[in-house]
Amino acid sequence: MACAYAIVAYGDDAGELALGVEAAFDEVDRIDRLMSHYKPESPLSRLNREAGRGPVAVEPELFDFIAESLRYSRDSGGAFDITVGPLMKAWGFFRGGGRVPSAQELMELRHRVGYGHVVLNAQDKTIRFDRPGVELDLGGIAKGYAVDRAVAVLRRGGVAAALVSSGGSTVFGLGAPPGQPAWEVSVQDPVDPGAAAFTVRLRDRALSVSGSYEKSFEKDGVTYSHIMDPRTARPVRGVLSVAVLSATGTEGDVLDDAFFVKGVAASQAYIERLQATEAFFFLPEPGERWRMVRLKS
Repeated sequence: MACAYAIVAYGDDAGELALGVEAAFDEVDRIDRLMSHYKPESPLSRLNREAGRGPVAVEPELFDFIAESLRYSRDSGGAFDITVGPLMKAWGFFRGGGRVPSAQELMELRHRVGYGHVVLNAQDKTIRFDRPGVELDLGGIAKGYAVDRAVAVLRRGGVAAALVSSGGSTVFGLGAPPGQPAWEVSVQDPVDPGAAAFTVRLRDRALSVSGSYEKSFEKDGVTYSHIMDPRTARPVRGVLSVAVLSATGTEGDVLDDAFFVKGVAASQAYIERLQATEAFFFLPEPGERWRMVRLKS
């Protein structure tokens, strides 16, 4: 999933703890093999190659995960959308670098992006795309799902206190460290990578952060980030980063992108429909400064 996972865990039996952590990492690797679009042999890559020509049988876990992803797309009004694969490639973010597509190319791309192009058959567990060229990219949700799966493995193994992180973009605090009420995790300053904007406390809760500083390039004085608005086929501008506190890593991974795309005003109505969720918007100010806006359900 193009990021490093880290686990900090506490327990009374060092041997059992090590086995539990190893099992959690194995689960992350399993999710990566299933859902990575960087690995040509993965079931997701096969789906992307074949679903434009007809229905493709998909194993139940991947089918259900894609179905859940489409539900998030509907709920967010298309702000979160797993069909952004063609956009990430066209803008040069799939393998690094960066380029600005022509207006003609963007017009063509818009016909291949949109969650409505993904057709599910729940009875047969098949998926097809209603036109060639549609491509799924689960990068905006799979990292959070892998965090949740790793936490579930730790819980089954009897681990009561652990911090699971997917490259710092999604972090889940299971229980709390010995003698502490919760895990303390810093939210990065969106302008100064060596500084923290503030610290949050996680206890059986997730923090997810989406920032324009993660991947970006500059062209003719304009900075383009990797966070795409699927509805316009263009990178989002006017937001530095969004941090979300939520019940699960999966939900947080979705919401930080959805809020980033929707912006503060539209996100206010969206977050009111959610439970136990907070969002922190970091917006640019003149002179390499920023201001923060907090929304809460």
